[in-house]
Amino acid sequence: MTTETPPPVPPAAVRRLRLTNFRSYPDLDLELSPAPVALFGENGAGKTNLLEAISFLAPGRGMRSAGADGVATRSGADIAPEWAVFAEADTREGGFRLGVGARGSARRETRIDGEPAAQNALARLMPMIWLTPAQDRLFAGPRADRLKFFDRLVHAADPAHADAASAYEKSRTRRQRLLDEGGQDPSWLGAIEVEMAGHGVAMAAARLDALIRLQGEIDQRPEGVFPQADLALDGAVEADLAEGLTAGEAEDRFLAALRDGRRRDAAAGRTLTRGPHRTELLARHRAKDQPAGDCSTGEQKALILTLALAQARALGQQWGVAPLLLLDEACAHLDALRRDGLAREILASGSQAWLTGVEKVLFEPFGDAIQYREVHEGGVRALP
Repeated sequence: MTTETPPPVPPAAVRRLRLTNFRSYPDLDLELSPAPVALFGENGAGKTNLLEAISFLAPGRGMRSAGADGVATRSGADIAPEWAVFAEADTREGGFRLGVGARGSARRETRIDGEPAAQNALARLMPMIWLTPAQDRLFAGPRADRLKFFDRLVHAADPAHADAASAYEKSRTRRQRLLDEGGQDPSWLGAIEVEMAGHGVAMAAARLDALIRLQGEIDQRPEGVFPQADLALDGAVEADLAEGLTAGEAEDRFLAALRDGRRRDAAAGRTLTRGPHRTELLARHRAKDQPAGDCSTGEQKALILTLALAQARALGQQWGVAPLLLLDEACAHLDALRRDGLAREILASGSQAWLTGVEKVLFEPFGDAIQYREVHEGGVRALP
């Protein structure tokens, strides 16, 4: 086991952030360095809104899952007719101008250097990982939340994973609709199941690859202030691939399971057939040999940080650029020792981490290696 820490890689970083009619910010313009960013201020001042705005520079519905139609600035009953997030950013392919926004109820538009672009192009340029307070007891909560969290880690390493997952869910919905209608067209149903099996195996393969990299990154470091975790994926398709089946063989097995499960899935009104949508992320606190869900809130948060920080290191090695980290209230439930450890880990990774907290003192372990921004309602002030 090696304990050497590789040198930091260049960060994916926001150099300038401009918001127009986004949440509590009718108009905001921030200039920044690639160093970590500490956002502090009273509860409700708008700290999380800034992180959410940055999260829209990644594919998906943002860190609050609000979507394009839920973030426009409101004034009483009035809603701004359009909103936009613009960033001048250092990315894995150089400097770019990234923009997202929407008009009214229209779908979100994405632009790179002023030209229309697909959302997934952002993931290839700006790998991003985020954590929210809602994830503090992730391991004790619903299975679907753990899988969603892990899939975001996978997506940061493999942007194509989101495309496969989206296509899988669309196929699964279409299949269920046909089953609900009596499955009158077996040939059409079979064609949808072929699509579903192909996308499902692609999802499972990406998850396994990410898990191997993530576990390897965790294992190569000794126990520190953040506990080591033992991870596993409990899923039928993932198990087939882990046992050595080829992608084609795994597709055939999953396809057979879908066909055999038609009657049951039709009766249940949902897909009970075991596929990637039912996979479970398992985690254990290694030192305690205890399921993560049985650990205290503070221990669970520490384990989640273990995963996020390990993935940040793995992505730095894989892509040659440290991902952007959005850590909302990351210091909550952390004692002074772990706050010190968090600062060391972030600085060692080279990432531009955006952290929020009520008090400036929470970020003192960063010393002068962090840039402070005091957040107040509708505004942000730079501090020395």
